[in-house]
Amino acid sequence: MTKTTNIYELPAPLGNEELFTSLVPDRGILIERIVSSGQVTPPGEWYDQERDEWVVLLQGKAVLAFEDGPNASLRAGDHLLIPAHRKHRVEYTSADPHCIWIAVHGRLT
Repeated sequence: MTKTTNIYELPAPLGNEELFTSLVPDRGILIERIVSSGQVTPPGEWYDQERDEWVVLLQGKAVLAFEDGPNASLRAGDHLLIPAHRKHRVEYTSADPHCIWIAVHGRLT
């Protein structure tokens, strides 16, 4: 029997931290759901990831900043590919509605 889950079902209460949920086992490619509700990357910090990351924002609004510019404003349905080692940070995530992301990490380029 295959168990189904719903990407929009969130735990209650959601809590103050971003929620990361792996959707399939990481065997070279990680697929995860991220739920954000106002969280941002701490000042002065940048993500510098070993793998490419493709993200799609399913719900909410968000702004990603890139060290080499320009910012990317996202709304529900927007997606982008972030190459490995392209330094980026989260500048804004909406709290109402929460941001629900799907992120795919791997060798994608």
